[in-house]
Amino acid sequence: MNFVNLTPHVVRLNNGTSFEPSGIVARVASDLQEVETVSGVQFFRQTFGEVEGLPEEIPGTIYIVSAVVLSAVDRGDCVAPATGSKETIRDESGQIQSVPGFVTKN
Repeated sequence: MNFVNLTPHVVRLNNGTSFEPSGIVARVASDLQEVETVSGVQFFRQTFGEVEGLPEEIPGTIYIVSAVVLSAVDRGDCVAPATGSKETIRDESGQIQSVPGFVTKN
């Protein structure tokens, strides 16, 4: 199986496997519309559009994408790091160091 990391970060698994960024970043287009301002603080409604930077499906290839991209596509070749797992390893400042694996929509 060929894994292609379409995030801008190295993705590390708890088992020591790591996936370097491919140089291509899959993103979901978004737009902000101001809803209101309360006590000088602006609130926005965010809408999402098309996924950008996601290559066509290739047999035997899994694309590592962000959770936002994964939620926007209906493809079996995309996965996102399992950052919400209790087995996610974080440093003392709370930054994710590694994840136990990937989540998928299938």
